[in-house]
Amino acid sequence: MDIRTLAARCARLALAAAAAGAAAGLAGCMTTTPVYDAHFGEAVRIVRAMQTLNPDASLNADPVTGVDARSATFAMDRYNTSFRNPPADTNAYAIGVGTSSASSAP
Repeated sequence: MDIRTLAARCARLALAAAAAGAAAGLAGCMTTTPVYDAHFGEAVRIVRAMQTLNPDASLNADPVTGVDARSATFAMDRYNTSFRNPPADTNAYAIGVGTSSASSAP
């Protein structure tokens, strides 16, 4: 094997290595975003549609049945008050300590 053959083989090997490196480098730049973008939000839309009881509820102009105005007003006022004056949190470490709701039998 002479020096020319060895030089030619090394040149081919270097060229192949450079081509493989360029192919690997450019493969990292390839994007799959169009595939993901085409289905973006699809699962959320499907689940939201599955959880909707009546999709045409906004078209119904009938009043709510089953609750009179006085009870509904009281319920809404109580609901709003619960945010203005929230109940005080009890100590989480003292749940049931020192109090007994069960009657003890002699």
